[in-house]
Amino acid sequence: MEKYNMSKNTTFYALGLSYKKADAAIRGKFSLDTKAQSDLLLQAKAEGIESLIVTSTCNRTEIYGFANHPYELIKLLCQNSKGSVEEFQQVAYIYKNQEAVNHMFRVGTGLDSQILGDFEIISQIKIAFNNSKREDLINTFLDRLINAVIQASKKVKTDTEISSGATSVSFAAVQYIIRNVEDIRNKNILLFGTGKIGRNTCENLVKHTKNTHITLINRTKNKAIELAGKLNVIVKDFLNLQEEIKQTDVLIVATGAQNPTIDKTLLNRKKPLLILDLSIPRNVNPDVAQIPGITLIHLDYLSQVTDDTLERRKQHIPAAEAIIEDMKLEFNTWINTRKYAPTIHALKAKLNDIAASELAIQRKKTSNFDVTQVDLISARIIQKITNHFASHLKNENTCVDESIDFIEKVFQIGQLSPTHASSQIEKTYKINLS
Repeated sequence: MEKYNMSKNTTFYALGLSYKKADAAIRGKFSLDTKAQSDLLLQAKAEGIESLIVTSTCNRTEIYGFANHPYELIKLLCQNSKGSVEEFQQVAYIYKNQEAVNHMFRVGTGLDSQILGDFEIISQIKIAFNNSKREDLINTFLDRLINAVIQASKKVKTDTEISSGATSVSFAAVQYIIRNVEDIRNKNILLFGTGKIGRNTCENLVKHTKNTHITLINRTKNKAIELAGKLNVIVKDFLNLQEEIKQTDVLIVATGAQNPTIDKTLLNRKKPLLILDLSIPRNVNPDVAQIPGITLIHLDYLSQVTDDTLERRKQHIPAAEAIIEDMKLEFNTWINTRKYAPTIHALKAKLNDIAASELAIQRKKTSNFDVTQVDLISARIIQKITNHFASHLKNENTCVDESIDFIEKVFQIGQLSPTHASSQIEKTYKINLS
């Protein structure tokens, strides 16, 4: 396995937890809001972490970055969330080097999403990338990798049908409502929260239910008004939440709060109520399900709903995986180039030094010494020698790390610093590493 290191000591890791092993309650503990993510980045920078990004969605919380040991990254996650190291160990995963790269490609292309083909995560990766870049926490490797994942995501989305059909948490929520609530067109529907999932759910409600009794409530009323203007629905003040709940038949909760916003105290009512909690952490206290007539459905249940659309999507997994393999091959080729280019440059410099020293001796010994002709011949010989070494290192069957070590030992040359190495690659291969 290739070791993706920017120095002699650090290793590239991907670690975190997802819907696969962590239930909603645990994912909620490790969920990171905007401030927590910002605090984590600042702490990472203060502790000397060279490069990392952090993502946190309803389905997963992950860190991709370089460290001497994965615990350095685990500590950052636990200290900036409500989760403990013990809880992390029970449900988490840790990948390193090539496995970490593989994982990021699968996540970014929707193959690891709770609903196959859901590409919302790539937007989160882009946001995470920009947040880390502002804090100068993106090195050349992570810059190149994330851009490769973004390109793979675009190609999978456009060249395959893995995201065809309307399948998402918001769509699944609306389909559940339609299937389980009679005469939904004439029922009162209340949507609390107008973030990304809330907006998508509202659009699906308007499109698929033809209901004209949809009400929006958001803590920031202007956001609800903006959405209502596009979809022609009703907006109420946050202070009217309890009163609106009394009148509704279906309550959809999609807020970004870190603690439950709906509990028994708000549900003083006698008629049946269907509640869908589309939030992580949970925004509806589970104990409301104990109230007679209350049905509580969480997004984890909705995400398990499979239909013909998802079955059709599965047929396109091989095509998506083929695209990923092509992009990974291109990325790994770049990695190997980055590894051996400084060595080739140093080898060429070493050979030039040897030639210059020998030519200086011969110049003194030989009369009418043709410096120009000899320099030309020696330069051609040196170029041919370095080309042979470069061809060997480019060969896919070559163990690059071992070959580099061998060349450096034989010719007594040392690796260049990462910064110097980057500049030399840019000069030699005319590529932009930023």
